Amino acid sequence: MASDPDQDQAEPAGWQAQKSAATRNLIIEAAIKCFVELGYARTTTTAIAEKAGLSRGAMLHHFPSKIDIVRAAVEYLHAKRLKAFRRAVQRSTSDGDRVRANLDAYWRHVRHPLFVAFFELVVAARTDPELADILRPAQEAFEEEWHRTAREVFTEWQTEDSTFDVALDLTRYVLEGMAISFLVHKEDERDRRVLAYLEDKLRELRDRSPAPAPRG
Repeated sequence: MASDPDQDQAEPAGWQAQKSAATRNLIIEAAIKCFVELGYARTTTTAIAEKAGLSRGAMLHHFPSKIDIVRAAVEYLHAKRLKAFRRAVQRSTSDGDRVRANLDAYWRHVRHPLFVAFFELVVAARTDPELADILRPAQEAFEEEWHRTAREVFTEWQTEDSTFDVALDLTRYVLEGMAISFLVHKEDERDRRVLAYLEDKLRELRDRSPAPAPRG
């Protein structure tokens, strides 16, 4: 029985596409590791290729320049951070009071290497207009999706005023700032005091927020 020539051509083409996508992801992940370990300025295409276990020529076949890798890495990084955030908060207990569990979940999230890589890019973008042009719209899109995700996940906190937004921003600013400070010092009693104080303030915001008006 003769084989179908269209099928014979489709299978290698599909396999090649999968191989190419896997190689691209390997390069992107290597770039993110370089941002964390070396910093943005010291991350070169040669360093990324070495981290990925590829020749520089093979890597440049997929990404012709460093900025092409950075553009793909920013998109990949934001998608991974959002997925990690959703997974972390959904793993927290759904019984009773979830304030502490969700605070701990976000604290783990901002101490992940993905956040370190993101922060490294933010700092570098301050003096790199090309990087800033890539990072700014990506970050705006991430923040919008992050806020929508938080609304979906924290179903027990439904209000019609701004208290949820204040609680979300307060948590983000405090914990991200603390995570940045961890780049130069280890966790100590001061950090635990701040976390406990933040937890109390989040409870206050939640308890005094008005419930949504009944519909109908």
